[in-house]
Amino acid sequence: MHNVVIIGSGCAGLTAAIYAARANLKPLVIDGYEPGGQLTLTTMVENFPGFPDGILGPELIEHMRRQAQRFGAEFRAGAVTGVDFTNRPFQITVGREIFRGKTVIVAAGASARMLGLEAERQLIGHGVSTCATCDGFFFRGKEIVVVGGGDTAMEEALFLTRFASRVHLIHRRREFRATKIMLDRARANGKIHFITPAVVEDISDVGKNSVEAVLLRDLETAQKSELLVEGVFVAIGHEPNTKVFRSILDTDENGYLSTRNGSQTNIQGVFAAGDVQDHHYRQAVTAAGSGCMAAMDAEKFLEATGH
Repeated sequence: MHNVVIIGSGCAGLTAAIYAARANLKPLVIDGYEPGGQLTLTTMVENFPGFPDGILGPELIEHMRRQAQRFGAEFRAGAVTGVDFTNRPFQITVGREIFRGKTVIVAAGASARMLGLEAERQLIGHGVSTCATCDGFFFRGKEIVVVGGGDTAMEEALFLTRFASRVHLIHRRREFRATKIMLDRARANGKIHFITPAVVEDISDVGKNSVEAVLLRDLETAQKSELLVEGVFVAIGHEPNTKVFRSILDTDENGYLSTRNGSQTNIQGVFAAGDVQDHHYRQAVTAAGSGCMAAMDAEKFLEATGH
């Protein structure tokens, strides 16, 4: 029996673990499908407070993990395959194991949708990114590609014009899902060059561990061309890791968990933090802040219910 079971080990889950452990609640953290979350896919993080020279994403996660362990947090590898929130204590199934918790903090995060290319997987953090706010600064004066056709793609492209010399926006259709205002804004920016309808077929150069070009295919003519760029930003959306909770916890139309009064879900004693409930900011620092809120809310709930 655990006072707090935290599902997810990214910024939100680890911050919740630090706060819960310091409150002597001895939390159990279940690592999840992506131990460490999206920060483990990044290289240098320069916008997390307290690190004036920046810090590598995996290193930041390792610091947080050690901090939580120092105060008594316990960690288990594995992904949650089922939950029973009908009665307290709640039951969380991880493979063949079942854990019981008086409270649960869901910090399962969201996974960026990817193009599905082998080169993309190998170059993530080395010129391929899913976050303009995180990595735009590293592309000052460089030519880059943004892939996508929704508001996120337009926002990322516009943001990246602050740094890049040119932004090529690649989309598979001539029409865009983006709202008219965002599309008009992107089209009015002289640094943004639209390439439609086209898809990225490959990214080079994996051998040099850096982005040097993308191979494009025109979907109308089937003609292939190479575009010399130094960065690829994939902006085709994120998928919240909420599949196992969807019939139990309230979600919005995009599948993100809905919270109220801080981090409370529709089930008393179950809280949510980080990108699993935030599709707007999606930053390490906001995830950490919501992890802190969830741990404090869980602590208050335990006090009110006499544990």
